[in-house]
Amino acid sequence: MRVHVVVPEGFDDPGQPTGGNIYDRRVCAGLAEAGWEVPVATVATAWPVPDSGARAELARIVSAIPDGEIALIDGLIASPTAAQLLPHAGRISMTVLLHMPLATALDRRHDASAQRSERAVLRAATGVVVTSEWTRQQVLTRYEIPAGRVHVAQPGTDRVAAPPRPVRGRLICVGTLGRHKGQDILVEALAELGDLDWHCVLAGPLDCDPEFVHQLQIRITRLGYGHRVRLTGVLAGEALSRAYTTADLLVVPSRSETYGMVVTEALAHGLPVIAAAVGGLPEALGSAADGTRPGQLIPSGDPAALAAAIRNWLGDERLRDGLRAAAGKRRSNLRSWEQTTQNLANALTAHLRRPWVGVSAASDQDEGESAR
Repeated sequence: MRVHVVVPEGFDDPGQPTGGNIYDRRVCAGLAEAGWEVPVATVATAWPVPDSGARAELARIVSAIPDGEIALIDGLIASPTAAQLLPHAGRISMTVLLHMPLATALDRRHDASAQRSERAVLRAATGVVVTSEWTRQQVLTRYEIPAGRVHVAQPGTDRVAAPPRPVRGRLICVGTLGRHKGQDILVEALAELGDLDWHCVLAGPLDCDPEFVHQLQIRITRLGYGHRVRLTGVLAGEALSRAYTTADLLVVPSRSETYGMVVTEALAHGLPVIAAAVGGLPEALGSAADGTRPGQLIPSGDPAALAAAIRNWLGDERLRDGLRAAAGKRRSNLRSWEQTTQNLANALTAHLRRPWVGVSAASDQDEGESAR
């Protein structure tokens, strides 16, 4: 089998370790290892507001895909480009890999026209692959796409050796430093915990939202926390694995999250999690086979609730032991990247015998299926 993959330029840059980029890299590699031919094309521009040059490049790439073949297009590219993609919906098997629907994105730059484009593209696609059940429900509800066309392929994790017992009070927060990831909420929570013994690492790209990072650094300095809160920049590979291994707790204060790969990465290292109960984060946290939860969920955007949760963690040894035990058990039922790749491959081939036959209201019924 062959699948033509279209992804944003830089998806394979280790300096841009976003969840979407990591996912795209891993499934491309996984499909190739499973015997698929995986020609990859990238589109260079700032998304999701493509300029005319980017639109022309995408049109050229998609036009070159032979009739009847499979295309997998990253949603960051597909969502705002209905004009370039819809003309090809009837001749290729087009699947959209949707990491985050524009309609649920926190950034309000995504205007109504972009959302209309996304709706048209998703309704015309042969299939849509999302990374969480939460996102699937968002797509079904907001865009009324037939349920049989929307597939979930949750991110996987790598197996790691059983970690040693970490030193208490070592917190880590991993993700692009930006408002949607909520590092400012974490810093405000830590402002209430100056009487306790802790240190915190904020790991992630610093150049995506420089003004946010600047204000965050000012706040850290004013609190006198320069020696307690460390901004490391990007950590990846072995460096990130070491950071998880030497940490005591992962904190995920996101305002918006479709899944949260850092949660399962941390759990793979036996690291408990305190996370905002938003989007797909509860799904990523999950539970061990015995039903125990390997962390705690708190209200999103609530520094006081986060401070209380961290205070409890730092002060209650029994709580720490219980959550560490649950995290250790959760490791055994984490999804592998091989499973993720298989789920994606199944989605790519699910509709080959029912090819899309045109863009019309009637064909939205997809042989009698209806959104739920």
